[in-house]
Amino acid sequence: MEDRRALLSRIPKVDEILADPRVSGWVAEYSRGVVVQAVRFALESVRQRILTSPEPGWIGGARFSVEELMPYLREAMERQVARRLSRVVNATGVVIHTNLGRSLLCSDAVAHLEEVSRCFSNLEYDLEKGERGSRYVHVDELLCNLTGAEASLVVNNNAAAVLLVLNTLAEGKEVIVSRGQLVEIGGAFRIPDVMRRSGARLVEVGTTNRTHIEDYHRAIGQETALLLKVHTSNFRIVGFTSEVAGRDLVDLGRERGIPVMEDLGSGCFVDLARYGLGAEPMVQDSLETGIDVVTFSGDKLLGGPQAGIILGRKEVIRRVRANPLNRALRIDKLTLAALESTLRLYLDRERALAEIPTLAMLTVSPKELNRKARSLQRKIRSRLGGAVETAVRNETSQVGGGACPLEELPTRVVSVRSETFSSSQLEERLRRHRPPVIARIRRDELLLDLRTIREEEFPVLVDALVEAVGQGG
Repeated sequence: MEDRRALLSRIPKVDEILADPRVSGWVAEYSRGVVVQAVRFALESVRQRILTSPEPGWIGGARFSVEELMPYLREAMERQVARRLSRVVNATGVVIHTNLGRSLLCSDAVAHLEEVSRCFSNLEYDLEKGERGSRYVHVDELLCNLTGAEASLVVNNNAAAVLLVLNTLAEGKEVIVSRGQLVEIGGAFRIPDVMRRSGARLVEVGTTNRTHIEDYHRAIGQETALLLKVHTSNFRIVGFTSEVAGRDLVDLGRERGIPVMEDLGSGCFVDLARYGLGAEPMVQDSLETGIDVVTFSGDKLLGGPQAGIILGRKEVIRRVRANPLNRALRIDKLTLAALESTLRLYLDRERALAEIPTLAMLTVSPKELNRKARSLQRKIRSRLGGAVETAVRNETSQVGGGACPLEELPTRVVSVRSETFSSSQLEERLRRHRPPVIARIRRDELLLDLRTIREEEFPVLVDALVEAVGQGG
């Protein structure tokens, strides 16, 4: 313990380090406050290492000169000035990866977003009338034309959309939901919890695996304000099951004078079953049944920015728009710009499939995946030679984003093995690269899934591997 105390007493003061020309140069480049914070962080790292290291004499000579401390100082400075939110290379094969930012925006959306963010815009200005307008008009006509809805409203995410509709239509009243549809999605978002926050009262009907129209009939009472159908987007109940079709709920709602709402979760405008994927409910089909109001996400399967889209009958949407909560949940100009550009691509389905990254990744052909995998393998071999062993293998990818939970997409991966490093060590080294590469491990092999790797990212990925393998063992 005495040795550790002696080491701690030799750690220089912040001002002593700031006096060094190398460190004072950072002050000129950034600011004194930024550098001081970095120096304090570096010195605290040294203190903690002294206190926790098995060998107190871990640093050469224990003089603690600036030269000895420079690796800690550089690391602390990089940490201090680096952006916390940064790009990564998604090599996991999970297309709509919630932890990695979900859907990528198409190039049109990125260009539109940049233009609107750099310039003034007609966000709430009617250019024809020369007076104040509504921000929602920029996407309302598009949404209605694409889906057949009478009216629309867009808020900041689907949880907000569900909350806003429930609060508008059923505050202080009862909402009937099938017990098998009381979902929880990532981030502990639960339908019952959102319903409580909205002021509505939950009435569960049926059982986990089977719910019949008679269950809804029996549950309807004087306080019933809404019938709610929830798409179980992130799980499936299989076997002895039964659920009530949307059209049957609509018929019941019309008979009893009660509106019907459907939360689709990850909304979809394209029939994915035509491309070999599991069937996900299409927004158009839901609205065709006569359901009064439908909510879904703007990102995920739609492939746009994070947003909550509300579609339905004019009278219902009018009431939702008038809710004071709408002001707290409204979207900004950047989301509107990205959403409008994404929606415009859906006017031409083939163009949407080709240019919206999420759809392109989901529908890419096996031939194209194999071509990309062979190309990446050649580039890795060219740079690393025999330092790693690579192979192209068949594997499966996932849709992600709470959609198609049982779906396994056939894909091609490049597996990487090293005699020097374990697969977990390689994974960590790739993750610490700048920009980070996020891969997956299976059967003690590092796998790079070509479904979610873009060709322009190949150089970054290969550089990361070279750096990872080149580090000391």
